[in-house]
Amino acid sequence: MRLVWRVAACWLAATVLAVLALRFVPPPITGVMIERWLTARWQRQEFALDYRWRSRDRLAGSLPLAVIAAEDQRFFLHHGWDREAIADAVADARSGKKLRGASTISQQVAKNLFLWTGRSWVRKGLETWFTFWLEQLWPKERILEVYLNVAEWGDGIFGAEAACRRHFAVGADRIDRARAARLAAVLPSPRRLRADRPSAYVLSRQDEILRQMNHLAGSVYAEPLRDW
Repeated sequence: MRLVWRVAACWLAATVLAVLALRFVPPPITGVMIERWLTARWQRQEFALDYRWRSRDRLAGSLPLAVIAAEDQRFFLHHGWDREAIADAVADARSGKKLRGASTISQQVAKNLFLWTGRSWVRKGLETWFTFWLEQLWPKERILEVYLNVAEWGDGIFGAEAACRRHFAVGADRIDRARAARLAAVLPSPRRLRADRPSAYVLSRQDEILRQMNHLAGSVYAEPLRDW
């Protein structure tokens, strides 16, 4: 039992130190990238990773505004979990509506960096652990910066710079609101939806995200982005 406790304590300390270290250095690779590579190897398929880190000052302000509008409008107000979104999702499920996610940007960063895709109680528990420490040790701006750099935007395409270059042939520092909204529109299913060849659904979602961006700009929900 002493050995078990020591191993557990070492693992817990290592995870916290990893979260702390990544506050200051770009992640060289993420859990989801490793998962995609392993899956491709298992299925004997080609996998080309396109991952280009860009610091906050090289990411256009339209990008964080777009992902907040699309994914987590109370990002700057919550502490890792959006209770209102969770309550709404539970209510929809109980009324028989289509099940929808309520993951915050912080939770998605925890999953993308340290874990894997798919649903299980084990993964959800680990996601909760890492989300707690991300919120404790990182400022919100760092969480957004990392999210924009590790989010998946296509098969093997990770991060806003790679997505902007591959889909629109421009850098992430020059992306406008319309194209940023289209990138955000494919985030729920980036390997099925295409930003460069958008479906009617993606275009409709892009329009809605643009409306939300205009509504949020300058409000308390996006005020910290003023100096982005």
